[in-house]
Amino acid sequence: MNISLKINGIEHEIEAPPSTTLLSAIRGLGLHGVKFGDEGGLSGADTILLNGKPVNAGSMLAAQAEGHNIATIESLGEHPEQGWKTTEGLHPLQKAFVENGSIQCGYCTPAQILAAKSLLEENSNPTESQVREAISGVLCRCTGYIKPVQAILKAAAEMRGDIDIRDSGFPIPDSGFSSSDSFSPPSLTSNLLTKPKVILTPESKTWQTVGKPEIKVDAIKLVQGKPAFTADFEKTWHVTCKSFTIRHMHML
Repeated sequence: MNISLKINGIEHEIEAPPSTTLLSAIRGLGLHGVKFGDEGGLSGADTILLNGKPVNAGSMLAAQAEGHNIATIESLGEHPEQGWKTTEGLHPLQKAFVENGSIQCGYCTPAQILAAKSLLEENSNPTESQVREAISGVLCRCTGYIKPVQAILKAAAEMRGDIDIRDSGFPIPDSGFSSSDSFSPPSLTSNLLTKPKVILTPESKTWQTVGKPEIKVDAIKLVQGKPAFTADFEKTWHVTCKSFTIRHMHML
C-alpha cells in the first residue's frame, strides 16, 4: 500500500505492507536516530515525536501516522533543514548532553532528548521530578539518569536565558561549540538528589588527562543520531557466506 509520511517537515511517499511499523518506515528512509529496543516498545529507544508528543514508533503502524507531523532526532540542531549529514550546530539539549557527560553507549540518547524537548516546549522551567517523569519511558542502563537529568535542567536554563551552557562544564571540541578547560558544577543542579563532582587538585597540570573531565569522543555523533551501531549501516552489496561440514567423510 502507498503511505504518505511527513517526517521532519518533509513529505515522503513509501510503498509498504499494511503491517509495516512506523519504526521500520522511518529507518527505511535512512533516519537511524530512532532505535529498535524491543518488540513491545517497553525500552523507549524507539521514541519519536508525533505532533510534538513522544510515542513509540515500534508500537505504531506507519499507516496510522499519515496526516501527522513526525519528528526524529535528525530534526534538531541550528540548521535542521540541511539534514543531519551536514548540520554541525547543536540544539541546547544536545549541547548539554555532550557537555555534561550524559552519554555512555548513546543508544537511548536520541529518545531521551526528544522526550525532554517535548517537556520543555510545554514547561520551560521544569522541576527535577518533572524531568524524571518525562524521560521515565526511556530505559537507560548506562547513566543511572543523574547526568541526563542534569543536562536537561541545564538546557532548560539556557533556553530561558538564565545561563550560557558554554560558560560551565566540560571542555567542548572545536567542531561543536566553544570550549572551557575547567569544570565548575552549575548552581542550577545544586538541589539534585545526587551531585557527582569532579575535583581537580591545584597541582594538576594542564596536559594531564587522569582526573580531568573530557568530552566523549563520539558524543556529538551520538546526540545527532548519526549511524554508530551495527544495525545502522546498510547491508547493500554484502555477501553472506555459510560454512558446513560433511557428516560422512566418504559419502559420494
